[in-house]
This record gives sequence, C-alpha cells and structure tokens, in this order.
Amino acid sequence: MSANDIFSLKRPDNEPILSYEPGSEEKIELKEKLKELKSNPVEIPLIINGKEVKTGNVKEIRAPHNHDLVLGKYHMAGEKEINEAISASLAAKKEWENTSWEKRAAIFLKAASLLAGPRRAEINAATMLGQSKNVFQAEIDSACELIDFLRFNAYFMTEIYQNQPSSTEDILNRMEYRPLEGFIFAVPPFNFTSIGANLPTAPALMGNTALWKPASTAVYSNYFFMKLLMRAGLPDGVINFIPGKGSEVGPIVLDRPELAGIHFTGSVNTLDTLYKEVGQNINKYDTYPRIVGETGGKDFIFAHESADKGELETALIRGAFQYQGQKCSAASRSYIPKKLWSELKEDLVEKVESIKMGPVDDFTNFVNAVIDESAFDKISGYIDYAKKANDAQVIVGGEYDKTDGYYIRPTIIVTSDPKFKSMEEEIFGPVLTIYIYDSAEFEKTLQICDQTSPYGLTGSIFAKDRKAVKTAEKVLKHAAGNFYINDKPTGAVVGQQPFGGARKSGTNDKAGSQWNLMRWVSPRSIKENLNPPLNYKYPFMKEE
Repeated sequence: MSANDIFSLKRPDNEPILSYEPGSEEKIELKEKLKELKSNPVEIPLIINGKEVKTGNVKEIRAPHNHDLVLGKYHMAGEKEINEAISASLAAKKEWENTSWEKRAAIFLKAASLLAGPRRAEINAATMLGQSKNVFQAEIDSACELIDFLRFNAYFMTEIYQNQPSSTEDILNRMEYRPLEGFIFAVPPFNFTSIGANLPTAPALMGNTALWKPASTAVYSNYFFMKLLMRAGLPDGVINFIPGKGSEVGPIVLDRPELAGIHFTGSVNTLDTLYKEVGQNINKYDTYPRIVGETGGKDFIFAHESADKGELETALIRGAFQYQGQKCSAASRSYIPKKLWSELKEDLVEKVESIKMGPVDDFTNFVNAVIDESAFDKISGYIDYAKKANDAQVIVGGEYDKTDGYYIRPTIIVTSDPKFKSMEEEIFGPVLTIYIYDSAEFEKTLQICDQTSPYGLTGSIFAKDRKAVKTAEKVLKHAAGNFYINDKPTGAVVGQQPFGGARKSGTNDKAGSQWNLMRWVSPRSIKENLNPPLNYKYPFMKEE
C-alpha cells in the first residue's frame, strides 16, 4: 500500500459447506487424497525460522480408527530447539510488526483461498485420518471454519484499526494498535484443526510472532497447514512449529522474560498450571503476559414440556455424538420432563442403536473412533461406573472395543440423581446423561442445571413456550457463554456466534471476533497539538 492509499476489506461471507454427495467432484477428489495419504507416510520435522529441523527424537502417528495404519512420524523439540524457536520469533518480530497490515492480511487471505480451492481435499483428508473425523466433521472444521477464521480475522483487524477517537480543530488524536512486546505461545487441542491453526495465526495477523506447539494427536493435520502458510508467503520466524511434550516445552517457554502472551485451548488442569507458572514467574517477565484460554464444558440441553419431540431428539443425537462427543461444546447432560420423556425414549433409543460406527473412509459411518487409548480408557471408565451404580441406568450403548481402533458406542445414561458423576464431570466422549424432572419443577431444575457444573461454555433450551424460553435465559445467564434456543449447543459459526465461555470454561475472549484479536494488541493513544499554547498562565489567574 502506497502513502496515498486508503484500503479496506469487505466483510466476508461464510465459506459454503460442500455436500460430498455420491459422484460429486469434491467426493472423488477427497477419496483420491485419502488413498494417497494412507499410502505415503510423512516424516514431520520442526519448522524453525522457516527451516526444517529433525531432532531424531520421533514419535509414530497412527490413525485412531485403525491401529495398523501408520500415517507417519514426527520429530519432537528439545530444550535446544525450543530456545532456537524463541530466538527466531524475537528476531523476526521487528520486521513483521512493521509490515503494513494489508501485507500481513494478504498472506492469511491467500492461505484461506488455498484452503478453499486446491488444498481443501488435503487438509480434510489429513484431519479425517489423523483425528478420526468423518467427512462432514472435517469439512466444517478444517475447511470451512478455518477459512472463516482467516478471512473474518483479517476483516475484524481492519474494524479494530478503524476504531479511532474524535479530534478537534486544534487537537489531532489517533489510536495505534501495537502488537505485544515479546512472543506468543500457542497451545491448541487435538479436536479442531481450525483451532490448532487459529491460535498462532490470530496473534500473528496482528503483528506478533508465535511459537506453535501442536497437540501430539493433531500434529499430522497441523503440519499440512503449516506448510500451506509457508506456500502463502509467511515470512521465516513469524510462526515456529515445535511439536513436543507439553511438560517439557511449557516450563522452558514460560521461563523466558520475553513471553508476551499465551493462546490456549485444552483442559482445565493445563490452563490452571499455565496460570500458576506465569504467576510464579511474574517478576521476571518484561510485560504482564496476556492469557487467553478456552477449556472444557459440561454442556446441556434443557427441554421444557412444550418442546418439539423431533427437534429435541435430533439435537440430542447430533449434539452428543457428532465427532464422538469430542467437542468442548458437545451435549453431555440433558434435563427432560417426564411426559416428554415417555413420548421420546423409545424412538431415541431406536435411532441411537441404528447409528453406524467405523473408519472414516467408509462414508456411511456417522461415528468413528475416539482419539487415543487414554481417552478410550477414561470414557469407558465412566460407562462402567454408570453400569454399576444404583441410581443410574445405561439405556442404550455402553459397548466399547479397542482391538482395531478406539471405538465406543454412543451411550445414553438415565439417572435419578441430578448430581450424578456423569452429570457433573466432563467426559469428552460419546456419553450423554439424562435427568428426568417433574414439569412442575421447571424453574427449580433450571437452577440445578446452573449449579451442577463448574463450567460455563454452551447450553440450549428447547421450548415453544416463549415464557419458558425467557425464564431459561434468565436463570441460566451465567451457565453458558454460547446459549442456543431450539438448537443443539454445538456448531458455532465464525462471524455469527463468537465462541467462548466463562467460569471454568476459560477467559471468554470469543474466538473468531474482534474481542479475541484485541487481546493481541497494546493500544497507544497519540495526541498531536496543532496549536500549542505560548503562555503558561490560565485565564483564571487574572484579577481586576
């Protein structure tokens, strides 16, 4: 952009979701890409200052749905490489933060265009194989949501920059939105390729440089996106890709005085640990590090007696069992009145029993495998607990098998205790617990819902009665940062439902919005006096 240009971006439209119907071009292309990736295991290096780094300390990548399918291996960062990545981030910072905003935006907008076109099948196939997502779950994540993050973030950046103070005839005021001083540490989860990519790119768009430590179970798809960023023209050192153990990478990074911020999505325990370590190190930092964190949820679907049975049933199945319930927003508990439950139960059980489960390259499967053995053991432990409990019953599902892949059948537990273990604790798997309540105790049960879980991420109310909706909105005001009316509590769309929750669900900085991007800048207010005074005396000092 020249000195005489004023440039702005149009608000983007959300990326359309492709259907992958039989015979469609996108389905044919994706199947070919799946076949190609399965036949060509990849060796994933670290990428530091734009260069591939191989440490020799490698870990194998196997598909969660097929233990025999080796997708590749990745090198893990040690202390030497972590410090090299920090140095590369700091070295790249000066030139990057002084790069004009439209040149920064162009890189990420090009990445979005590559994803929407020639690289769509690749990122979707990598997500399907590495994280065991079916085609629809991959499409809405690694294609559509990631494209939307890149495009909307660029647009929101311009909205922030255009937010300027008023001036007068004699005073010219302006705001400068500086990047933070230091580097950003991006720590994403396994379950969304889009989150994995957004955590380093959102701060980088605003002029920061970042260390990207992908989740060990998502290194595969994250690496493909890192390579795409390089194709799009990302300068060396702006984002440094350092797979490794969090317990080894974290302490080294958090010990550096140049740490300016942490962009995190993951477990409550990990975010608690990050906060504690930052607090213990607070005296050594050059600035107070920004911590933006999104953790988990114990997300609910609350039904009023006026709810539509068919709508509720579909929301329960999709909300709880899509991507095997491995979403921080997945429906994990539900409150249903007795009369509605008597009408719903039989059909719900029948539909859940009909769900087809298996590998991702069989496109007829609705449910695939959970991510790894640790998750499998945790989830199956909750199912076993419910089977043995006197105040709960597994009414459908409850089977699991890890012989060929980490498969757990969609499971519904019904309990007479609203504070039952699986009503309170995050499971992160295909397990839904239902509490049946008396219609006369609607508001009392809403209060129980509000007070049961330490989380506050997502939730929904199903009701045709508008008074019931209004009551639920009021009682559940702090129970969910994303609240849905007659819809499942999952599937937030960038630019439509900014995502994030409070309580123990995180800092609620709303990914995919201006609020998140504002966390990665340090505003400077600049005043220029166009007519400076020539005398220190004020009029009040005059006397007759």
